[in-house]
Amino acid sequence: MQSCKIWVSLFDISKLEDELKELEKQTTEADFWSDSKKLSVVLGKIKSIKSKCENYRKIEKELRNLIEISELLKIELDDEMVKEVTKNTKNLVKEIEKLEIATLFSGKYDNMNAIVTIHPGAGGTESQDWAEMLYRMYNRWAMQNDFSIKELDYLEGEEAGLKSVTFEVLGENAYGYMKCEKGVHRLVRISPFDSGGRRHTSFASVEVLPEITDDIEIEINPDDLRVDTYRASGAGGQHINKTSSAVRLIHEPTGIVVECQTERSQFQNRDNAMKMLRTKLYEIEKQKQDSEIANSRKSQVGSGDRSEKIRTYNYPQGRITDHRIGMSVYQMENFLNGDIDEMIDNLIAADRAERLKGDE
Repeated sequence: MQSCKIWVSLFDISKLEDELKELEKQTTEADFWSDSKKLSVVLGKIKSIKSKCENYRKIEKELRNLIEISELLKIELDDEMVKEVTKNTKNLVKEIEKLEIATLFSGKYDNMNAIVTIHPGAGGTESQDWAEMLYRMYNRWAMQNDFSIKELDYLEGEEAGLKSVTFEVLGENAYGYMKCEKGVHRLVRISPFDSGGRRHTSFASVEVLPEITDDIEIEINPDDLRVDTYRASGAGGQHINKTSSAVRLIHEPTGIVVECQTERSQFQNRDNAMKMLRTKLYEIEKQKQDSEIANSRKSQVGSGDRSEKIRTYNYPQGRITDHRIGMSVYQMENFLNGDIDEMIDNLIAADRAERLKGDE
């Protein structure tokens, strides 16, 4: 009965549509467009709620159509139509599952874009190659789920892989999906770089932060910033620039260093670097106010230590295990090619269940 109540609450479309009307009503107020902070917050909520309502009504319409066609097939069987209904039903189930997951997001920043940084742990080429494999996995997952990736900073490895990468995942609920990936990822495999064919264990840490929007005040004193410009490093190709367009910002009071070198323009790189810096400074401020957030960040900004691992990718056994929920999947190649939805969905559902348990 409890799960049924939760389900009804999550899919209270009438309540969402009423909320949407109230928000849209606010946009007609005389002073609305002159208040940039209020404008940003309200328009963001309108976009998010409208998307959920449109998806719900679209699914509802498709479901009615399938029911009507199914009733007709009871009267007169058509093999081709049966195949079409079966195909459409499977697609509809996927859409319903996506809508269900979207309703589970309850965090303050879940609907925002995500800024992700991947660092290899100790281990040189092995870990650097593993970090690049993770980056490729998230790129492919994003493409499959209608998110886009904007690379902010990329430093190539000496022989293979990468030394670090920071990128933005753009799209509704990007942070809600990606935040469960924060932590240390462990790879066990027979090394392609070891002539002796020995088994190696590699680590890479994934940091995930929400993009902080302009309506949230973060004061940065220009006198506290040291700005360096330099040429993009790397062996060449798409990650190198021919002029000193790369930007490094050093926030002296906190010691935070952010770099951006992927744009051709120094101005664009500085803008992206400032965005990264604002996000990190906001997170630090929240740490001071909220010990729970402090503990959460400590667990995600890993140094590559074994004790911090959240997931193990075991190539010899063909198994990926998430240690937080004890879930294992056995499609290694598919998983590393971006088919990680099942794992993410289960992590989101588990997090929601814990939140509801805490509210009882």
